[in-house]
Amino acid sequence: MASKTGKSGRGQKKERTKKGARRRKSDRRPLYQRTADALGDMLAKMEPGTFLPSEPKLAKKLGVSRATLREAIRTFEERGRVIRRQGIGTYVSHLPPVIDTGLEVLESVATLASRIDLEIEMSGLEIQERTPTEIEKERFGIGDADPVVEVSRVLMTGNRPVSYLIDIVPRGILPKEVLNDDFQGSVLDIFLKRGEWPLGHSRTAITAISAPVEIARQLQISRKEVLLVLEAWLYTKDGKAIDHSFTYSLPGVFKFHVVRRVGG
Repeated sequence: MASKTGKSGRGQKKERTKKGARRRKSDRRPLYQRTADALGDMLAKMEPGTFLPSEPKLAKKLGVSRATLREAIRTFEERGRVIRRQGIGTYVSHLPPVIDTGLEVLESVATLASRIDLEIEMSGLEIQERTPTEIEKERFGIGDADPVVEVSRVLMTGNRPVSYLIDIVPRGILPKEVLNDDFQGSVLDIFLKRGEWPLGHSRTAITAISAPVEIARQLQISRKEVLLVLEAWLYTKDGKAIDHSFTYSLPGVFKFHVVRRVGG
């Protein structure tokens, strides 16, 4: 029997399906990312310890293949949001502590973590001297004969990588030897502790990228995982650039916000 609107139930369902298809078509992100978003909304409503539906049921519910679903689940597994047990199933884990901070004041990750009693450890420390790039020569005011020191490392909490950091500093400003003496992971904190260079401000660009191969390996995530990147140039009070840094952060652990004044 036709409905009051003149359309059968089958016709209404077909129309809803077409509308959903149009919405999916307008979203040009990869299917696994859209699936991850839908799965994230679902996880946000579930209590820790709750098991997800079986893979076939969940794939059907989200309207994707099991392969796409596995890729989306892997994203949350890498973030520690879900735990998968062979022969048992996948369940929601406890939410990890979130570093929630404004961007108006420059502070190290270690300082931010200590504020919420989150223990941070450093691993994979690499310190090398190299020839500066053209932009480094220009910004630092150095030449080819003036090497820079590049410091890269992974910050971890609970044996889980959460951030990958790179700092590039002129050797004349921060000798390599200083970094070998009880370095805890923050070049900024070394500057503040030594007090040789009165720090003025930092100019920071914020972008979201798909994890490059090497960084994905360091953070133990897939190359398709989205990372938040803060690229910063640190200046002294007299305008001298002394540090060029990159911070690659995993979503779910860091939450940044900005206080903005109303114009007019």
